[in-house]
Amino acid sequence: MQRMRIVGALVAGATVLAGATACGEDPKASTDEPVVVEITFADGTVEPNGERVDVAAGQPIDLVVTADEPGSLHIHSESEQEFAFEAGTETFPIRIDRPGVVEVESHELDQVIVQLEVR
Repeated sequence: MQRMRIVGALVAGATVLAGATACGEDPKASTDEPVVVEITFADGTVEPNGERVDVAAGQPIDLVVTADEPGSLHIHSESEQEFAFEAGTETFPIRIDRPGVVEVESHELDQVIVQLEVR
């Protein structure tokens, strides 16, 4: 009986989502939801490795860093930003208001981690 309720809730949720999409609303077009970029430092390497991520101007971005040792992120935005992190997992919320490509890099590894393509 409980399984039927879960399936019913999933079907109802899918119907609501399909209805919102059918009305011309694109769930991905919302700029209120943060874009989450997961960054992993392990054994002297980092992932991702230079990939581009599309974001809207002013959209919240959460840089979620998981690292096996301390380090820092350097963001080449109009007002450059730098975030130091410890070993473990930390989240750094940012927003970029100006369109263009903004690089997030590691100076310790001399590597571009991700390019934020702000539109």
